[in-house]
Amino acid sequence: MEFKLFLFWVVSLILVGAAVGVITTRNPVQAALFLVLAFFNSAIIWMLMEAEFLSITLVLVYVGAVMVLFLFVVMMLDINLSPLREGFTRYLPLGGLVAALIVGEIVLLISNKWFSAENFPVPAARPADYSNTEELGVAMYTDYLLQFEIAAVILLVAIIAAIALTMRRRPDTKYQRPAEQVQVRKEDRLRIVSMDSGNQESQ
Repeated sequence: MEFKLFLFWVVSLILVGAAVGVITTRNPVQAALFLVLAFFNSAIIWMLMEAEFLSITLVLVYVGAVMVLFLFVVMMLDINLSPLREGFTRYLPLGGLVAALIVGEIVLLISNKWFSAENFPVPAARPADYSNTEELGVAMYTDYLLQFEIAAVILLVAIIAAIALTMRRRPDTKYQRPAEQVQVRKEDRLRIVSMDSGNQESQ
């Protein structure tokens, strides 16, 4: 067994173990750390597949930004874990059924004849100046342009929906109206009152 195949199996086992740890641990901070470990091992697998751009993007974007932000939010929210532990056993049969269906679909898909080794020949060696980032951009913006635009629209709708859900009007909250603030005159906010000084009253 060559070293590349050995490294693939080791990283894959660690990845599966980290994924199991994400869904089995009851501490959200530990689950997030397991997810970071899973992202790192996924990046190593992509590096073995010569997808350096996707590997570095996964580490920089998800591990370096998204997961760090998620960890800060989880640690600052002080989540009560008691309700989560109570509902775990109640939804365990349904979750097990869904997991069994997903595993069965994956097994049926992999065991299909279209996934045999004959249908996936070994690709030819790439030249030294080959850029998989360029190939990814060409494929994304030519062959899969419609799918890319649909995904962008879905993400835009999700962003707008998240903003709309969080912008709730509360009666006890004060809001500013910039249009009315700009139209305010000096006479509306400032009043000069003439008063006698204290020295005149003493005299």
